[in-house]
Amino acid sequence: MTARNESAGKGPIPDTARSFVTPSGGYAASLCPINHPNGPAPDAPDAPGRAPEAPAGASRSGASRSGASRSGGGAAGGGRWSGGGSPAGPGRRGRGARWAVGSLAFALVLGLGGCGGGGDGGAASPGAATDSPRAADASPSPSPTRTYPLSTAPRTIPAVREHVPARGPGWRPGAGSGVVVARGSGVLADEARLLARELGIANRGEASARPGDVELALGGGGASGTPESYTLTTRDGRVRITAPDEAGVFYGTRTVKQALRSGGAVPEGVIRDRPDRPQRGLMVDVARKHFTAAWLEARVREMADLKLNQLGLHFSDDQGFRIESDSHPEVVSRQHLTKAEVRRIVALASSLHITVIPEIDSPGHLGAVLAAHPSLRLRNAQGAVRRGAIDIARPESARIVDELLREYAQLFPGRYFHVGADEYQALMVANPEASYPALAAEARRRHGSGARVQDLATSWLNERAAVVRAAGKQPKAWNDGFFRGGVVDADERVEVEYWTGREIGARPPAEYLSEGRKVVNVNDRYLYYVLGEPNQFTYPTGREIYASWTPLVLRGTQAVPARYSGQILGARFAVWCDLAGSQTQDQVAAGIRMPLRALAQKVWDPREPALSWSEFSTLAGRL
Repeated sequence: MTARNESAGKGPIPDTARSFVTPSGGYAASLCPINHPNGPAPDAPDAPGRAPEAPAGASRSGASRSGASRSGGGAAGGGRWSGGGSPAGPGRRGRGARWAVGSLAFALVLGLGGCGGGGDGGAASPGAATDSPRAADASPSPSPTRTYPLSTAPRTIPAVREHVPARGPGWRPGAGSGVVVARGSGVLADEARLLARELGIANRGEASARPGDVELALGGGGASGTPESYTLTTRDGRVRITAPDEAGVFYGTRTVKQALRSGGAVPEGVIRDRPDRPQRGLMVDVARKHFTAAWLEARVREMADLKLNQLGLHFSDDQGFRIESDSHPEVVSRQHLTKAEVRRIVALASSLHITVIPEIDSPGHLGAVLAAHPSLRLRNAQGAVRRGAIDIARPESARIVDELLREYAQLFPGRYFHVGADEYQALMVANPEASYPALAAEARRRHGSGARVQDLATSWLNERAAVVRAAGKQPKAWNDGFFRGGVVDADERVEVEYWTGREIGARPPAEYLSEGRKVVNVNDRYLYYVLGEPNQFTYPTGREIYASWTPLVLRGTQAVPARYSGQILGARFAVWCDLAGSQTQDQVAAGIRMPLRALAQKVWDPREPALSWSEFSTLAGRL
């Protein structure tokens, strides 16, 4: 698979990771209590301000609710954890406990009092063993359960959903640490290789875990056994990530990486985590504005750390057709992505559990294709050409679009293909039948005397959906390509991407949902970043998304009834380049940075976040 790196703009992870490795004290020195500057005396009661014992059962981490703590973890890598025991058996737990006690006693004798600096895991300072009265008075066999304060949840984006706190040192990379894959989970080799490289520790492949290691394993049900869920257990000086699928394990490694960045350690205890929605992503309009392959690859890496899993590429529009074509090279713009570049982007995305979704929008937004095939342009009753609209009454129109759909279905191996269907100019006038009599006549010929232009357009949508479905894809289309009251109904299996209620005859989101349709949220009020801010669009802010938006807010600021929640598959943040010169691609990356993080939080857990916006922004800066 393609090599994987950390998110852009953070510097090489190995340099950061080296600061986690205890330079001379080894892993024993890293056992210094990490929730307190010098740690409590052995067997001492909890110090003032320390987290109290957790009640039995899981507590929620990612959002504020009655009884839920808003505290974020400090250097301790603290955090809220969700229930569940360790996957380790009793025998290994006993060995780990004996090792932890023995190592802790050794650390206490040699200089627990010198573990200052907020418990950063550094080696004890010279002379600490003789200068520290606490070390001199320490019990030879202190109990880790009573030595360490309760952990708190790691600070991550998105926040972990649930945790069970525990007492212990947590985990950070030490001199002998490594990443191992559990026996029988060899398909996780890529995940192990990436994490080891990011943390600057050894990758030992399929091997038995030992103290100081991170172990990756398939099975164990993850968090409730749902796809992309995972359970992360930190105890006995090691971390174990289990999940029902590879994506869940990968997301567990993102939590490890972020916990180390934000708090210096992965906190003791158990995390049970899962996404609220299966589709979470970013869409980029690469048709109106050319974005380099390197820029898109950087966004893929950024998305992966945020646990986003879809990248949409809108690569055909009036202003450009931006991917190399073998079937119709005449339609391709001068600035474009080669197929080799696309394959590299797709391979990188796949290795990071991101699906790339191509979009060829039709029957509107085809200006670049029609520039090379002007005879297929739609004309109104007066003979005027409507920009970007193809004449759907002509068989040649379907032929060229279908050839392109089939070509790119081969280039993009993922599950989805977006066929557009929005803003067809023939349906953006008061009387389509009067304005486009040729289309009206063809509609009646194909579908009966009561058929209208919208029925011909719906038939076009169904036919394009059938083409991509035959290629093994799930079709998607924009909501304004679905009409009410016609003699032809849109294929109910096409996923609706709801973006607007501005179109003529606009339908509220509940109409689509009441028909049983599956919907993806692309609400243009919160999730549209339109370059140049034309047509009353304004650049969305992460604060608005974080505070006011949820996946149920499909249109404007109003949420649909909760009974429809199961039909809302997720959401994507969309970058549209209407005024392409308004921003450079670097300015776009900076402008979408916080909105993308806010979206990542709310599609992972739509409940009210535990952190304030200020705290969330500060955390984003650290990660």
